[in-house]
Amino acid sequence: MAGLVAAARLRQLGHEPRVLEKGSRAGGSMLLSSCVVWRHLEWERFRFECPGGDESLQRLIWERTDDSLGWLESLGAEPVWRDTENPLTTGRRYEPRALTRLLLEAAGGVELDTPLPQDAEAPLLLATGGFGGRLARERGLLLRANPWSEGDGLDFALSRGAETTPGMDEFYGRAMPAPPARIGEEDFVPLAQLYGREARVFTDDWCEITPPAVAWHENDLAQLIGPRAWYVVEQTNDRIEAARAAGATIVGRDDGIAVHVAAAVTHTIGGLQVDTQARVTGAEGLWAGGVDAGGVATGGYASGLSQALVLGLAAAESIAAD
Repeated sequence: MAGLVAAARLRQLGHEPRVLEKGSRAGGSMLLSSCVVWRHLEWERFRFECPGGDESLQRLIWERTDDSLGWLESLGAEPVWRDTENPLTTGRRYEPRALTRLLLEAAGGVELDTPLPQDAEAPLLLATGGFGGRLARERGLLLRANPWSEGDGLDFALSRGAETTPGMDEFYGRAMPAPPARIGEEDFVPLAQLYGREARVFTDDWCEITPPAVAWHENDLAQLIGPRAWYVVEQTNDRIEAARAAGATIVGRDDGIAVHVAAAVTHTIGGLQVDTQARVTGAEGLWAGGVDAGGVATGGYASGLSQALVLGLAAAESIAAD
């Protein structure tokens, strides 16, 4: 999202950016998401839920999200929801395919199947989606995202003197049905096992690890359960039945139903250190948008799409000003 947003804004400002897309389609992981762009309703709640994040970046995103949504809708984006229906957050939900088409047109198109050239010249915005694929592979986790976000932007910037943020081992993710469940890209949202607050949690070999409290977003459970775990609940629900239909392992117990689950990485939380103009610290001529930038949700969970939208606009305006 961040790359398309930045290109669209740069074109509004009279520039003609090139957008290089490593993958075979545009839209990255936004296209596979529920496409809710949100912020915490209260600033203090944002700081409480993401205590390790950079306060200046958090303030930027918290303050600019609403106006950035207005910019998005000025392009013609039509919300599916005009609020999140969560008392702790506010934002919009869009249809991901429609939003991708809109941004693609506003950006002037992309060059598909084009990896980041190692001799790319400044000014350059890195918006490669973080390194979720690499993190998932190294830790034996599932991937709940596009297959191309392997850390290309991170490696490029580090080779040019960039610095990274805390939280490089953190990720936003979901508990998903463990293999042999069949999970395609179209299943990333409906097969998320979002009832962990009602479950007892066990390791794969049945040691109980149920935490004393679970956050509303359940990202803390995704960090906890690792490659395999069990959720035990008293009775079934729609998400469990969807998992059953996909071939998940679900067994009866005296105390209820056990669902075999696995943590799945959607995107990384740590990343390149940037300032409030999305400039990469220590690497002249580089900017980073979306989750190529770190230091926003460290220690918790915040909207990756809001981060992409706000930093994409900030980067474009900074590049144009230069």
